[in-house]
Amino acid sequence: MKLTRREFAAAAAAPFAAKGADAPARTETLLWFRQPARQWTEALPVGNGTLGAMVFGDPVKERLQLNIDTLWSGRPKECNNPDARNHLAEVRRLVLEDGNYSAADSLMKKLQGPYNEAYEPLGNLYVEFPGGSAGTAYRRELDLDTAVARVTAGTRSWEVFSSAPDRVIAVRIAAADFTVSMDSPLHSTAEALHGTIRLTGKAPSFSAPNYQRIDNPVRYSEAEGQGMRFEARARVIAEGAQITAEGGTLRVSGARSATILIAAATGFRGFDRLPDRSADAIAEDCSRILDAAARHTWPELRSRHTADHQILFRRASLRLNPGAVPPDLPTDERLKAFRGDDAGLLALYFHYGRYLLISSSRPGTQPANLQGIWSDQVRPPWSSNYTVNINTQMNYWLAETCNLSECHGPLFDLVQELAVNGRRTAQVNYGAGGWCSHHNVDLWRQSAPVGDFGGGSPTWANWGMSAPWLCAHLMEHYRFTQDRRFLADRAWPLMKGAAEFCLDWLIPARDGTLTTCPSVSTENTFTAPNGTKCQVSAGCTMDIALIRELFSNCLEAAGILGIDSGFRGRLEAARAKLPPYRIGKYGQLQEWSQDFVEPEPGQRHMSHMYGLYPGADITPRGAPETAKAARISLERRLAAGGAYTGWSRAWAIGFWARLGDGEKAHESLVALMNHSTGPNLFDTHPAGNSSIFQIDGNFGASASIAEMLLQSHAGEISFLPALPAAWKTGSVRGLQARGGLTVDLEWAGGKAVSATLRARAAGEFRLRAPSGQTIAGGSKLRLKAGETRIVKFA
Repeated sequence: MKLTRREFAAAAAAPFAAKGADAPARTETLLWFRQPARQWTEALPVGNGTLGAMVFGDPVKERLQLNIDTLWSGRPKECNNPDARNHLAEVRRLVLEDGNYSAADSLMKKLQGPYNEAYEPLGNLYVEFPGGSAGTAYRRELDLDTAVARVTAGTRSWEVFSSAPDRVIAVRIAAADFTVSMDSPLHSTAEALHGTIRLTGKAPSFSAPNYQRIDNPVRYSEAEGQGMRFEARARVIAEGAQITAEGGTLRVSGARSATILIAAATGFRGFDRLPDRSADAIAEDCSRILDAAARHTWPELRSRHTADHQILFRRASLRLNPGAVPPDLPTDERLKAFRGDDAGLLALYFHYGRYLLISSSRPGTQPANLQGIWSDQVRPPWSSNYTVNINTQMNYWLAETCNLSECHGPLFDLVQELAVNGRRTAQVNYGAGGWCSHHNVDLWRQSAPVGDFGGGSPTWANWGMSAPWLCAHLMEHYRFTQDRRFLADRAWPLMKGAAEFCLDWLIPARDGTLTTCPSVSTENTFTAPNGTKCQVSAGCTMDIALIRELFSNCLEAAGILGIDSGFRGRLEAARAKLPPYRIGKYGQLQEWSQDFVEPEPGQRHMSHMYGLYPGADITPRGAPETAKAARISLERRLAAGGAYTGWSRAWAIGFWARLGDGEKAHESLVALMNHSTGPNLFDTHPAGNSSIFQIDGNFGASASIAEMLLQSHAGEISFLPALPAAWKTGSVRGLQARGGLTVDLEWAGGKAVSATLRARAAGEFRLRAPSGQTIAGGSKLRLKAGETRIVKFA
């Protein structure tokens, strides 16, 4: 059952509502600059989950680059490959009997389908001021607590926000004279009339990935349903001023202040329907949204927006070394000066990740893609799609731990829709039951392998284990919220379907275990015994880890719900035959079922360590030998130059946190800030290239900071499990623990002082004090639903 936006928000938000939330420290929630953005990746993001804008702050000609979450190229299409199943048995024979991995690599390309479509930019709104630059009186800022961007340029100023309650981007300008215009990099036209600019157009019917070199990579069609119509509409409200239209431009004269309201709509009708809504219907949507928003005064619009945002944002806070005086520097200069001693900048980065998720993922919207909702290119990096071999999942690692549970909802909607197409992929491509999905997903929920029928490397194009990984998010949502209705109605059917596919996908290995074949370790290669670099083998570590986790989660869920005893028996029998983790010749956790040589020891992907994080199968106390092997793998990866992208470095922070090593986690945090963070704190990809933005590193690092302070995956609540010496004093409020707990925690002198626990559901909890400390009153605690308890440490 798919909940409505209102139902999901009410169900998820009520138990987590902040009580008496205070305003956070401004230095930990404010980005500010002494100059306008010189390029897109320096602009400031605002968003309401649906509408996004990048604010440049140009004092002469301000630019707001606009996006809407449903504006994608293409349409629903047949992506499955009926010929794929004809080659499956031969791939398995080549791997399992011949050991001819190179031939298996080549044959795997015959199992591929078309590439994804691309997330497209909506357009730009320009506000041009007469009179030249602002001189030295300039400031550009983004307040994360209010979600308002503000620019002061001499005697002029303006502020921008994207309102979820009123569904508009709102701009307030304090200037007498200016012009307003709009354009788009897509096929479009702009016209101005009666104080309003209408930008109308159509998205491409096809947009090839930016890495694919073909003729005519972007194609348009005027045929109905071939490419998506869109409209963006800007209404200027300036009482007492003269507003005149000149072509596609509005000229405002003699204003004391003015408001611009921006609404947008597209032809999207659902992942499985042609985007053929009429231009009139789209225009009516824009008009209705603007009419409703225009009934409110500017103070009302701002107040409604801020109150809505702060319900989410103020649920959690983080103070690191609060007595320290932060550098009196703008954010970009503060970042350049960062060497690890400015803990407040890390607190700001933590809050920025939370802000970005709130701004790009709300109930009823599309999930946050590779760039959240912010993208300015017709062929954006990696199509700005949902890359589900880690990147999309990493976007949501912070949702539960950082108290933004309902922001997780759009991902669950994607999984539910993906499973519809995934059932057909399982049947057509592999002759299997259940549902599956591969490494790329778009608005149309493509579930089949990409690669343009042979152009993709199997190590990414053919990786087919995203369904189990996505289903882990469903079970985690239940563990944090204790929402049985969600578990029964949404999570269980999807988890069971993914498990059904895995049961069909597993085949016997020669040693009597069950294995997967073909199998790839995401985006990595190995050296075969004959010296060739290969990708396809059997039983890669991540495959087995994900399937074991999925089966265990299904068994837990079915037990809670008291259902499907027969299916539980099948899962138990199959799980018992899965191979254990293997340790290689260096003492490392093996990435493949055989201890192959790694031609790329510094690979950014570290999928074989999934069971350490975000999984929970490998823990230092529960599986010490395996955890030691995982640590050796991590050390080897980093020593060879791994974690050279922001998201990979964020993953390394999470690994170190789960290993209980706060110093190494902090070391990786410093590396992230120094090498993979742009001037506006956007995550960069690859390191040092601030012109390419990928949002997963922002989200992953915020999640990993939370893991350094609180963990609950090993059947206990662990306080300050990876606190670095650099964070001598601090407090965190509003983190979530599994079992339905909200946790506030204070520490001083590197020691925990107290924790406040608030229970959403009744339960008994095991508590673990930081190393070298004890918990007054013991390590077991029973709480009633709604009860609050303060824990002291000694």
